[in-house]
This record gives sequence, C-alpha cells and structure tokens, in this order.
Amino acid sequence: MKQKKLLENAVASTKPQQLAFLIKSVRDIMRKDKGLNGDLDRIPMIIWIMFLKLLDDQEQVREAEAKLAGQKFQPTIEPPYRWRDWAAKESGITGPELIAFINQDEAVRPDGTRGPGLFAYLESLSGTEERDRRDVVATVFKGTVNRMLNGYLLRDVMNRINSIHFDSTEEIHTLAFLYESLLKEMRDAAGDSGEFYTPRPVIKFMVQAVDPQIGETVLDPAAGTGGFLIEAFKHLSAKCRKAEDFEQLQKGTLFGFEAKPMPFLLCQMNMLLHGIETPEVDPGNALRFPLREMGEKDRVDIVLTNPPFGGEEERGILGNFPEDKQTAETALLFLQLIMRKLRRSPKLGRAGIVVPNGTLFGDGVCARIKEELLKEFNLHTIVRLPLGVFAPYADIQTNLLFFDRGGPTKEIWFYEIPIAEEHRQKRNPRYSMTRPMRFEEFADCLVWWKQRKENEYAWRVRPEEVLKYDDTGTLVSANLDLKNPNGPQYVEHLPPEQLVDDILSKEKRIIEILEEAKEALHGNEKS
Repeated sequence: MKQKKLLENAVASTKPQQLAFLIKSVRDIMRKDKGLNGDLDRIPMIIWIMFLKLLDDQEQVREAEAKLAGQKFQPTIEPPYRWRDWAAKESGITGPELIAFINQDEAVRPDGTRGPGLFAYLESLSGTEERDRRDVVATVFKGTVNRMLNGYLLRDVMNRINSIHFDSTEEIHTLAFLYESLLKEMRDAAGDSGEFYTPRPVIKFMVQAVDPQIGETVLDPAAGTGGFLIEAFKHLSAKCRKAEDFEQLQKGTLFGFEAKPMPFLLCQMNMLLHGIETPEVDPGNALRFPLREMGEKDRVDIVLTNPPFGGEEERGILGNFPEDKQTAETALLFLQLIMRKLRRSPKLGRAGIVVPNGTLFGDGVCARIKEELLKEFNLHTIVRLPLGVFAPYADIQTNLLFFDRGGPTKEIWFYEIPIAEEHRQKRNPRYSMTRPMRFEEFADCLVWWKQRKENEYAWRVRPEEVLKYDDTGTLVSANLDLKNPNGPQYVEHLPPEQLVDDILSKEKRIIEILEEAKEALHGNEKS
C-alpha cells in the first residue's frame, strides 16, 4: 500500500527523485525475472519499453495537432500494435500470452485476432518517404530482443512505465537527465564493452571549440549513445532565431553511424528524448565504404567523434583503404575516413576527434597517415588530456585532434590541460570514475582558443619538426607525442598499469612494422 502511494506521487509530479524512484521500482521488479542477468540486461529492457511509450505519446500529440489543422495523419505504428492498444491498460494482456505476443513471429494479438507478433511487426515496418519514422523503428527493433521470461512481471514493468508522461515537455526534460544516469550505469556495468561512452565534459568542450553553425552538417561516424550529436543539437538550438532555422536543424543536419545494436538503440532513444524528432543514424559500420568512391555528396561540414581504438577490423574492411595505409588499428582507419569525409567547399570542413597516445607517436602506416594529415590538412590544435579522463575503461593517455581542410599545416598548437588542483595533492594524481573531470577545467583552454599565445600550458611546433626523412627522402617518423617545453620539468612517475599499457602499445606497433616489412620483402621477391 505504501509503495502504491509513492508511485502515485511519482506520477503526479516531475521531480527527478520521484521519477528516479519509479525507474528503481521497475529495476526491482526485473531482478525477479530469471531471464535477466544484471544491468546489462535490465537497462536495455527498460529502454526499449520506454521507447515504445515515448513514441506513442508523441504520436497522440501529433495526431491531435493534425486534426486541428485539418490534415491527414499517418501513424508510425498501426493498431493493435500501438502502446495504448496492448500496454496502457493495467489489466491488459499478461502472462504467457504477453510474452508470446511480443516474441513470436505469429501470435494472438490483444484484439483477439491472429497476426505477426509485436517485434516481427515492428521489424517489418517500412517508410514511404525520406526520413520516415517507420524506418527508424524498424531499424531499432532489428537488433532488439525481449529477455524477460515472466509475462506477469513484464506486465508490472509496463504498468510502471505507463506512469511516465512523454507528452509533458517538463517531464521529458526531467527524464532525459535520468536517462543520462542510466547510460552512465550502462557504461559502468559494461566494463570492456563501455567504449561507447565519452565523458560529457570532453564532448561539450569539443563541440564548443569546433562551434557548429546553422546550415552546417555534423557527422559522428562512431556515434555510440549519441553524445556528440545531442551536444551539437543543443549548441545549434541556441543559435536558432527563426522557424526555418529549427526546421533545418531537424532535417538534414545531424548524422551518425553506430554498428553495435545496443548502443544504436540507446542512441535512438537518447536523441528522441532530447528533442531530435527523426534521428538519422545508420546502423552499419561507417568503415564499410571504399574511400576512393567517396565524392562531394558524401562529405559533411563537421565531424565530431570518439572512434573505438585498440580494436581490429576484418580484412574486407581493410580493402576499402589505400594499400600503403591499411592497418589493424581501428582509430587510424577512422582518422582516414574522417579526412575523406570533410567537405572541400564552399566552406572548409573541420573535425574534432579523440585519439589514443599511440596515434601521436606511432610509426609505419601511422606515420604515413600523419604525413598526409599535415601535408593536405591543417592540423591546427592538439589538446592533451590528463591521465584517467576515460578511466577505468580506457585508462591510457588520450588527446583531442582538431583539423580542417585548409592545409597544408603551417603550425601545430599544443595545449596541455593540467590536472585539477585538488587531484594534484593526491598520492595518485589522476582522474577516475569517482573523481571525474569537470567541464570547468576546460575554461582556460576555451579562452586561449580565440587568443592564442604561448604560456605554461600552450606551445607550438612547425611540421618540419615533426616529419623526419632520411637522405633518400623516405619518411622515417612523424612524432606528435611532444612534451610541454614551457611546463614544469619533472620526472613523470607513471602508475604500473600505464607503463604496461605503453609497453603493449609499442610492442603492437613493432609487430605491425615487422609484418609490413615481411609483406614488402615478399613483394620484392615476386617482382
């Protein structure tokens, strides 16, 4: 009785703590279901259920608006598959019948007729026009499964979710903040699978530094949960001055790729919650297109991304890249893709990208890619982040590269973000999950960005100091891993795990170089 009263209060109000209680009650119910194993199963379940409730609430608002305007309304989901048809009634379909309706290809529907099951129907949706929501829904549910086994528990979950009002602007904003905390928990539960999360302060800084404008297109080829696209949307929304600006922002401005089913679902829900009406995110691998076939129509004004690094791509993907720049390192493949994706005219395309330290000091293929970057693009800024910003999921040194198509590079500015004062006093001066970096720590860099001068954190080098050639003109190295000449001179005592990471990274590069040399020798023997 007490819990029922608390839930009624949660429905009546949009306070964050009350919505948080409602979601907690949903997770408590899910803990009783034997088909779910931890938050990696529970949170995706909550999200696809909320997705369908959100969609139906928005559809009802749109339908009412269409009637008032005397216009015909085309629903995304037809009866009896709308949330209001099968989920909204507390005493509605439940138990084994509910599980069968959701999971099976053919089942008895809530209206008593036989037909496709819910997921089978949603996967079969197909739009008739460009940017059709039916295509978005179909794509989302092609990679989604229901893991709950108990239909009675699932009915309890739906009854709780039904208490959230997605037709209330205030409640959507409140839930969006709560959703961010769910994404963070998803990252924490994911461990090594948490690469799709980028710290919010880093995203916000990169968007402000690149400064997208109304009319420019923005791409994230490794969108994850949509952090960069959502921050760009917020940044551009503040610049909208007339109805045409808002319309342009909603149509043909923000684009993404996300190949993994779970981050893709999270991304769609995240973007819808933040006001992006029809997310344009491709569920395929952004690296699947041959670089040589990319034309001006495939290019964008801005790329903002944190590509996966340390992974490996299949041989078929490597064939999309020039022979002398094929590598197993995913970050280097994405760097090449981004270089090709930037528009040449009428405005010069520009990019901000997160890269691991290995990209800065790597030789071989890595050096050749950096040579191209310096000779054909303007690598104007490298922001060096302190240790632990991505900890504990990518506990290696990371950097932010900013470049545009206005090459060749004439000078490279470095800015080293110092670790916050309160962390310097610690025995182990680094960021962590419990001591994260704050956006305020980028404030000095943002001021410096527009009025650049050398100081204790900023310095510059010329490309000739980076690119080294032998007497025959062959590239020997392209080292961008440069120490701050203006900062305090001290011996850096890295923690053991960081030393191990650096050693393994260098070993990996040595193996790659040996493999390249071996292939070159075989090539000479054949010729």
